[in-house]
Amino acid sequence: MQTLLHPYLDGELDLMTSLQVEEHLRTCASCDLAHQNYLALREGLRDSALYFSGPATLQASARSAARRADAVSRPTLPMTSWRRWSMAAVLVLAALLTWSLTRIRTSPSAERLLAQEVVSSHVRSLMAGHLADIASSSHHTVKPWFSGKLDYSPPVTDLEAQGFPLIGGRLDYLNGRPVAALVYRRQKHRINLFVWPAKSGEKAAKSETVAMESQGYHLMSWEAGGMTYWSISDLDRGELSRFVKLYQAQSQPAPGVSG
Repeated sequence: MQTLLHPYLDGELDLMTSLQVEEHLRTCASCDLAHQNYLALREGLRDSALYFSGPATLQASARSAARRADAVSRPTLPMTSWRRWSMAAVLVLAALLTWSLTRIRTSPSAERLLAQEVVSSHVRSLMAGHLADIASSSHHTVKPWFSGKLDYSPPVTDLEAQGFPLIGGRLDYLNGRPVAALVYRRQKHRINLFVWPAKSGEKAAKSETVAMESQGYHLMSWEAGGMTYWSISDLDRGELSRFVKLYQAQSQPAPGVSG
């Protein structure tokens, strides 16, 4: 956690990670002490008494020494203009290529970015105490509620007999559009299931359910029947996989699950 303190102080973390750091600082005396020390150091470095401006003669002497050193280091046979430009072009091209490759290696994939959105939406629903716009355990109540609010009808299934009772549903915003969020419960754990139409031009259905973990949550995603599905919970992976298979069996043919 202490490795996150510097980016936290500089405001470089996303909202959810910042909230996690703040929650940790309230319970960890060691990290809180380090945080306070960093704050004190930052404020101390802003003290103007720490800065010293050298005399103007020192600046002039440094410039003069630099000019003399530059004159001594110049090659005996000066480069022609075209050779200088060629070398400069090669260096610029190499720098751009290195930057591009680094960016490709470090940029998160579209699926990973979407997973971060899903995690953020899940956490917001739990923090705000607003899991459902329509609170009901009946799919006959929840499914019609979305009519007129979305341009599609999300499949809503009743899994209470299997141990995953429906809590309700709400409107959310993911992947650049309004989506349906179906909320289920497993004992004291909450499951958010986000549903929206797959984009035109994409495959009609994924052959597998993709499982991943992000920031302590398990996520599973798949496509079926022209719809995209993302489920998320703090349940262990086996329990969430069981929920997904039950939902798939009730709403459409179940694809296989892979990690």
